[in-house]
Amino acid sequence: MSHFAIAGLQLASSKGNNIQQIATEIKSCKKRFPWLDMLVLGELNSFGPEKKYAEPMPGPTESFYQDLAKQLNIWLIPGSLYELADNQVFNTTPVIDPNGNVVTRYRKIFPFCPYESGVAQGQDIVVFDVPQGRIGVAICYDLWFPEVARSMVCQGAEVLIYPTMTGTIDRQIELNLARSTAASNQCYVMAINTAGEIGNGQSILVGPQGNDIYLAGELQEVVPVEIDFAQVRRDRERGLHNLGQPLKSFRDSQWQKSQSSSLNNTDFLNSLGDLEIPGQEKTD
Repeated sequence: MSHFAIAGLQLASSKGNNIQQIATEIKSCKKRFPWLDMLVLGELNSFGPEKKYAEPMPGPTESFYQDLAKQLNIWLIPGSLYELADNQVFNTTPVIDPNGNVVTRYRKIFPFCPYESGVAQGQDIVVFDVPQGRIGVAICYDLWFPEVARSMVCQGAEVLIYPTMTGTIDRQIELNLARSTAASNQCYVMAINTAGEIGNGQSILVGPQGNDIYLAGELQEVVPVEIDFAQVRRDRERGLHNLGQPLKSFRDSQWQKSQSSSLNNTDFLNSLGDLEIPGQEKTD
């Protein structure tokens, strides 16, 4: 069996403690769709973008979600939490299996700087296995960096999941990024956004041929879908529509084998100025 059922919960959350609301919605979703294998929430869904709620991992909130996953016998990606570690704050996504075990944690590599200030950068690409295949996880702004997706795919990821918290006018750009990431990596891309006070929804699931499988509206919504890992493998073997085979071309290219030199040349990048919130132009 190559099918795996995932539901994205696009919840209308608020700034502050949303834990009980989330638990109610998770239980309701599993009861309504008992065939689901995994549930995914938006970025920072539990408490919103307030670092005062940061806690160590393992910690009480993660433990709460572990108990919930075990109770419902389901894989759970509960969005992300601000994690307190080594006197730093990370934006971290735990991945919890149906037995309630944390199988891995992903720390956001690209915090949304300069706006997401005071958050340390993660360093590690994260993929994990479910019985049907391999899944990669990253967070929101990581989608803007194709190196993150390609790194997950090069470790065998067939589905890329991005818990997201976007409430700004660039959401349409992110939707296009999700589509292009799916096509160029021949994989599923699932970007589950928050709604309500902390997000503007429009969660998206894109298929391995760059096609929209579902695009949510802006209000609270449940997005239950079925992933077909066999479709990913067929597309990667034969090409998109039996045409382009970008992963094989990337693997075989001489440019790819020598790309590190160009990526490490920062002269132009240094000329762009400091990473800071735009303000009024400085005058002499």
